[in-house]
Formats: sequence, structure tokens, C-alpha cells
Amino acid sequence: MTAISLGSLLYEGKAKRVYATDQADLVAVEYKDDATAFNALKKAQLAGKGELNCQISARLFELLERDGIPTHYLGMPQANWMHVRPVRIVPVEVVIRNTAFGSLCKQMPIEPGTPLDPPLLDLYYKDDAFGDPLLTDARLERLGLLSADQRQQLERLALAVNTSLRRFFAAIQLQLVDFKIELGFTGSGDLVVADEISPDTCRLWDLQVADAQDRILDKDRFRQDLGGVVEAYGEVLKRVQGACPNPRLGK
Repeated sequence: MTAISLGSLLYEGKAKRVYATDQADLVAVEYKDDATAFNALKKAQLAGKGELNCQISARLFELLERDGIPTHYLGMPQANWMHVRPVRIVPVEVVIRNTAFGSLCKQMPIEPGTPLDPPLLDLYYKDDAFGDPLLTDARLERLGLLSADQRQQLERLALAVNTSLRRFFAAIQLQLVDFKIELGFTGSGDLVVADEISPDTCRLWDLQVADAQDRILDKDRFRQDLGGVVEAYGEVLKRVQGACPNPRLGK
């Protein structure tokens, strides 16, 4: 780490640990090598995964910033550590789908691989105990998680992220099939993109590969027992790294 001193562990999730620091406006995030799927029913340790996701996320956060999209990211002091602004995470997971695949095709009569234009935006209640259920308008209102204005702001921000990422990935021969993001409010009330953007949270296909399994460069390799998870993430980093400068250091 840099001159920043770590404090107490604030939160530990499936893929990251979040620590307080000696600076009130900065928290430190450690990316772990844990791999989970199906609400953590499937688990494994994949050496190097945390570092890869941190490296990819840092570069993508800086890409979003250059496109005028606010994030919690401040810098990357070490290979698997990130400095971020503290935010109050909205317990709503935003999923944007550009191509039909996965769970969507089990829930709707739509063929896998069908382009979705405009992209489909879904909101889910982020709570493992309830299985992260899909939120209807009535359920969202009932839970009181967002005001009408905040919801509009959240959806505009998520769609802007999709536009930025989709354009960027296409330029490095990757298809952004779908992805999920989390957003949070800073202490001043600004809504920003938080958590991570990586092959753990994005479904990415290699546009240079025709085979339906070999083209997968994301967490589906773990879900489907295809192997080569770390290698696939490494390929994503190589392409992202070639198009983005080295991420800035933390404070």
C-alpha cells in the first residue's frame, strides 16, 4: 500500500474486502481470488483472479471517467488493491442486456443470441437471502429504495455506462452481451458507478472466435465448468491494457 494506513474491515463480500483507512474520504478495496456462482453455491479459489479483476476494473473506471461518467474510483495502489470514495450502495442491481442469453432465455420465449435493441434494462433487489428477485415498479415503490427521480437518474447512468463500454469493447473485438453494475451515493449525494466492472460482472464474447464455448471470456467459464477461467480473464486484460494507459496510483 502507499502512505494510506488501513483501518477496520468494513465489509467482506464474495469477491472483495473493503477496509476503512486513516482518511475519511477514502476506503481501500482488496480483490480476492474467490470465485462463486449460483449465489455462492459453487465456490473455488482461482489464483490471480483478484489481481486480474482489479486491473481490468481500474482501467474501465478510468475509461468511464473520460466519457464523463462518475465513479467511486480513485486509483490502484497495488495490483489487487483499489482506492475508492466511500459510497452508500443502492441495494438495487442493474442488469443491462444487449443480446439475449442466460437466465433471460429461461424466463422469456426468446432465442439465445437474439440482439436486443434497445437494450433491456432490469432491476433486481440485491439480497442473497431472497435470491436477488426481479423488481417490478410496484415492488420497487413498496420497498422505497429509490425516489422516482433517483430511479430515472440511475437508469440514465446505467445506459450511459452501456454505451461507453459497448463501444470500447467492440473496438478490441469483444462483444458485450450483458453486464450488471452497482451504483451508490457519495456523501454529497452524487450517484456514481461503484463495485467493479470485470469478467465477473460482464458477459464477454471474443468476436474473433466462432465456437460458442471457446469465445467465452467471462465467468460463464466457471459456471459451465469450461476451465481456463484465469486465462480468459488474462486475455481480457491484455486487450483492455492495450487500449488504456496504466491506471493511476492511489492517493
